[in-house]
Amino acid sequence: MSYALQTLWHERSRYASGVLAVTFSAVLIALQCGLLLGLFKITSIPIDNTRADVWVGSTAVSAVDLGKPIPTSYLTRVAGMPGVTSVEPYIGNFANFTKPVGGTEMCFVLGSRTDPDSAGAAGVLTHEQLDLLTMPDSIIVDVSELERLGLDQPGGKPKINGKEVKLVGTVRGLRSIAAPWIFCSLHTARHLVGPLLPADHVTYFLARTDTPERATQIAAELRAQYGSDMGAYTNTEFSYKSRKYWLFRTKAGIAIGYAALLGLLVGSVITAQTLYSATTASAREFAILLALGIPRWRISVMVMAQSFWVGLAGVVLACPTCLVLQQAARQVGAEVDLRWQVMVGTVVVTIGMALVSGVAALRSVRQIEPMSLLR
Repeated sequence: MSYALQTLWHERSRYASGVLAVTFSAVLIALQCGLLLGLFKITSIPIDNTRADVWVGSTAVSAVDLGKPIPTSYLTRVAGMPGVTSVEPYIGNFANFTKPVGGTEMCFVLGSRTDPDSAGAAGVLTHEQLDLLTMPDSIIVDVSELERLGLDQPGGKPKINGKEVKLVGTVRGLRSIAAPWIFCSLHTARHLVGPLLPADHVTYFLARTDTPERATQIAAELRAQYGSDMGAYTNTEFSYKSRKYWLFRTKAGIAIGYAALLGLLVGSVITAQTLYSATTASAREFAILLALGIPRWRISVMVMAQSFWVGLAGVVLACPTCLVLQQAARQVGAEVDLRWQVMVGTVVVTIGMALVSGVAALRSVRQIEPMSLLR
């Protein structure tokens, strides 16, 4: 065990506040970033829950709910690309939902084919639910949206754009941030959207390809050939594009990022102050070491090593805390996406913060002189 670690353990009560400050910062950074990713992952739910490899929509479409109508004649462009195994239309459009209990709510209608091999049907829909959606004007919503849409009570006649609809089932995990997603068949979607979508237009074409690698090539070739008329993206590209749009075009991402930065700054200040105080309190021991001929730079290295161990201890405590809080957030319906990139980034930033705090504490080492032992 190194001398720095032994000192840290022996004086653990002195460094406890620094460790807790680092833990607090790491937890706040990880949860804020995870909450941000989890929040904006909702914006790409219609993309992430389909089996499509390539999405074709209007030019420069920024997010899945911002697509403009495109002519159905574009289908031949996509179907004619080598490597495309199937192409199908997909409708996505905002609509006005009239609650059976009174009042209205903006919703987003998602119409797809309802056969089991459909590329556009949400993956969580069962075969029985897909069969039910073949009935005219039947819809399915996420269970968390029932109260919001006034569908939590039996009876009543909900309407979309003035047309009566029938709820035939619910799913889980497909809730939205703004307008609730309404899942239905292509026929129902076109009927509900009405004149907002011309008869010879759709919102997207979804293509499946023989290999994922081929999907990237096909999307690039479609953009190169028809980029002035339509946009083409792989499933991953379009999902990222939608999240990025809502991340940078709304104030929510900035607010959450600011909170994470604030946590980092607070943790840095507390950790730096703790290390500075601990180093100052050890001034007499350091003066003895200097009197014995130990170079000042070796003492500085020991302080930096202590900073590293404080940062590492804080991270070790923060990781299980984050996982517990993630489960607690899930219980109240909040998604915290603690993917490995978030955890690794948190570890790197937090330990870096501890090392920077250690550099700030070195100013007390420079003030220590062996002659102070004679005072």
